Amino acid sequence: MTAVDALDAATRPRLWRAAKFCLFLLTESAAVLLIGFAALFLNFQPAWSGGLPSSGVTRPGDAKSGSLLLKSEQGYTEAIRLGVDVDLTVSGPTIRARVTQLFRNPGKDWVEAVYVYPLPPGGAVDTLKMVVGDRVVVGEIKERQQARIIYEQAKRDGQKAALTEQERPNIFTNSVANIGPGETVLVQIEYQEPVHQNGNTFSLRVPMVVAPRYNPAPVVQSVEFKPNGGGWGTNSADPVPDRDRISPPVLDPAENAPVNPTAITVRLQAGFALGEVKSHHHAVNTEKVSDGSQIVRLADGVVPADRDFELTWTPAAEKAPSVDLFREHVGDADYLLAYVTPPSADGAAQKPMPREVIFVIDNSGSMGGISIMQAKASLLYALGRLQPGDRFNVIRFDHTMDVLFPSPVPADNEHVQRATSFVSGLQAAGGTEMLPAMRAALSDSNREDSSYVRQVVFLTDGAIGHEEQMFETIAALRGRSRIFMVGIGSAPNTFLMTRAAELGRGAFTHIGSTEQVEERMRTLFSKLENPAVTGLSAKFSDAKSDMTPQVLPDIYRGEPLVLAAKLDKLAGSVEIKGRIGDRPWSVNLPLANAAEGKGLSKLWANRKIADAEVSRTMRQSTPEEADKVVLALALEHQLVTRLTSLVAVDKTPSRPDGETLKLAELPLNLPHGWEFEKVFGERMRKAPVERRADDARVQHAVLKRSPVPAATNAAVTLPKTATDADIKLAAGAILLGIALLLFLITRRQYRPL
Repeated sequence: MTAVDALDAATRPRLWRAAKFCLFLLTESAAVLLIGFAALFLNFQPAWSGGLPSSGVTRPGDAKSGSLLLKSEQGYTEAIRLGVDVDLTVSGPTIRARVTQLFRNPGKDWVEAVYVYPLPPGGAVDTLKMVVGDRVVVGEIKERQQARIIYEQAKRDGQKAALTEQERPNIFTNSVANIGPGETVLVQIEYQEPVHQNGNTFSLRVPMVVAPRYNPAPVVQSVEFKPNGGGWGTNSADPVPDRDRISPPVLDPAENAPVNPTAITVRLQAGFALGEVKSHHHAVNTEKVSDGSQIVRLADGVVPADRDFELTWTPAAEKAPSVDLFREHVGDADYLLAYVTPPSADGAAQKPMPREVIFVIDNSGSMGGISIMQAKASLLYALGRLQPGDRFNVIRFDHTMDVLFPSPVPADNEHVQRATSFVSGLQAAGGTEMLPAMRAALSDSNREDSSYVRQVVFLTDGAIGHEEQMFETIAALRGRSRIFMVGIGSAPNTFLMTRAAELGRGAFTHIGSTEQVEERMRTLFSKLENPAVTGLSAKFSDAKSDMTPQVLPDIYRGEPLVLAAKLDKLAGSVEIKGRIGDRPWSVNLPLANAAEGKGLSKLWANRKIADAEVSRTMRQSTPEEADKVVLALALEHQLVTRLTSLVAVDKTPSRPDGETLKLAELPLNLPHGWEFEKVFGERMRKAPVERRADDARVQHAVLKRSPVPAATNAAVTLPKTATDADIKLAAGAILLGIALLLFLITRRQYRPL
């Protein structure tokens, strides 16, 4: 008898029922579980996954690192990608720079790309080339309005075109029309710039990102209507009428990988044996060349465009030459560039006068993070350098302002300690209302007291868009004050700094890292504590000259006098005179000893244009007179200015009729060390809208740094899915719960024996 046969009749039915129940339970539970999981997973399907054409559409999860997505009606398309290559050749006193921007369109739409980027404020932009496939199109200088008309017509006709425009002397815009699907277009500009010298150190700076600017709101004024008995109306004056052109979108580094990778190569032919060559903010590799020059490259190959590149070099000899003279013959004229460094004053020969120093520190939101640390460390160092006979005051500003003492106080221990505590407690937040602080600093209640030298030390990143108002304020109120600008952070507004220092008869110092604080502030105080070389003049013995600057400025310890001139002939000599403290000083330079230079005519013309702009600010010429000078020089020497632009058009149409052209404004990185929340406040997001090229600009991130309502000051993130996912997700979870509950109940009710 088998084991089955041994079972009694009562046991067999019970086992059969238990087996049937187990099969039922497993089947039903599995079904419920499958339903629940199906509901759960199906409702994670994103809004962009169903029914979209595959061409040109990217899922956010599929985007490569560093890429950007634009939202369209069909979904997300990958944005224009930009790569930048900067190649600089230093030839003695001049720098020739070539900046190549590579625009690649990975999408399926025809695109116009707009990119806002910085250049050195002293750079003379004179060349534009557009490379399309194997074709090279060379740009032409035109009056700004005419260049824009040519570009817009080419854009409408489907032709590839590039337009280079100046927004500020250190902010430019490149627009590139009709970049086809999958195409790459190269846009190359070139500029000429003088080498900077301070004492024994020579340097160049490549700005790599336009920092967000604070743009004050338009001022609304009441206006009385005269005709027919009067009446009232309003009139608005915008201090930054071009705010949209200098406020490109900025990416939140917490949510986006860096963009705009940049490569930099410097070919350093200094004209003398090189000593130390140092990059202050980027790791570099240096290669020595057989002719004694050096090639400097970024060690990482490419870096994000989020901070300035600064390179300095010193001569192998103990001291740099005190006099350098260079010449260039262009057309029927000779151009001269002179660097003359007067000897340092003998401290024993003249006792320095006591000083009244007004320190101004910017603690606005853009100074958050590393910048405020650098600014506070710099100011604390400066307070420690005050002498017992000095007097001082401290002003801090964001969108509000505090003046520490009612009037300047003696630099004794009590007052210095109080100022130290005040500065140490500062935090960065708010807007950048710089004008009231500058007015307060230039308010001189002791103007009749000639026994003190009055100096203003202004520490800021200069992140404002209304520079011209600052310049006009300085020109009107400077009085006997001398203004020393200290640029703070990784991307300061060097145009504001240098022009403000020039108008204020002072000097500009940049501090880009905490490690530079003591060295740079020590150099600055060397200027503050020693007499300037004043009363400078230059006279050519035989040649007729057009010299810039027309009125030579005072210069400080270690600074060279930089003089450019256009001559009818290279003959005779130039004599430079001045006073060092209370002693006369002069030097006579034979022009025949001048060495060959490159690009001096461009530098001379660019300096003359800057002179015309300063003359307008100082009200020494009318706006119409200044514009006439700027336009004539720009057209003659083929330079980009606020009145002229470079435009290049490929005559071959490329965009087919009927294809829509879309506009993409390329975003920038937030400058290194800046804190996103400090600059833009609460992170409010809204999805970007892709538009036609004739509409308003596409915003990858609407982060305009200006006091506008919060609803318009939003930033872009990938939006939440626009389905009923939340409801279905809850339903799926409920089904899973029911399945589990049924399993437990049936297990208790049908326990087999």
